[in-house]
Amino acid sequence: MTLWLAIPLILLLLVILLFLLVLASSIHFHFHVRRLGKDDRIEFDIKAVYGLVKFHYEVPALVFQSIEQGIKLKVEKSGMAPVKRDSEKEQQVDKESVTNWLKNIRTALKATRGLKKWLRGTLSHVKISQFDWSTDFSLGDAATTATAVGALWGFKWTMIGAVSCFVRLMHNPRIFVAPVFRDEPSFATEAVCAGKLSAGYALYAGLLLLRRVSKVEGGLGRWKKLLSREYS
Repeated sequence: MTLWLAIPLILLLLVILLFLLVLASSIHFHFHVRRLGKDDRIEFDIKAVYGLVKFHYEVPALVFQSIEQGIKLKVEKSGMAPVKRDSEKEQQVDKESVTNWLKNIRTALKATRGLKKWLRGTLSHVKISQFDWSTDFSLGDAATTATAVGALWGFKWTMIGAVSCFVRLMHNPRIFVAPVFRDEPSFATEAVCAGKLSAGYALYAGLLLLRRVSKVEGGLGRWKKLLSREYS
């Protein structure tokens, strides 16, 4: 075999090997939300390709203004290779923004054949390795607080049951409810969720979604408009 033929062949084999290594990796995510008094913080991290690709989203400020004005929040974004992005912006979550989100969801449903089925199938391959949720609260009255404990336990386990219908829980969730018997209302909660999705299946799910979109007349155009609004 001549040298001019061996070099391209070796490069091709390296590319194939790298591609297979990427497919064999997993996309890891970590979600952390905390509320302590008036202090709110939401963090979301995504890691892929063995940690070479990282994205971090953080909401350090969350202010409820009024029923009409909604919630004002500040979103910080950061990322590293292959795309490095650092930005900070404020967003308003009000009736108008919620209406626009619902409109976008309806548009996505119309632009994709079997979007609900695709979403359910994709979520079924998500593996949750950690799910912790603790809450401390007081309603200002000992008897009322004690009564509310059972209701909160029931609500949390109902939520866990609903989540387990869509994703795979690898370990039993750790759920805590601690009543605080004091004369004034108080509330503190913290939730941590971590899991992963195979990069190979993520690629397959993306191709499957593209196939479903292409089967709808004008589907690709509608999705292009939705994505342009999201990243504009």
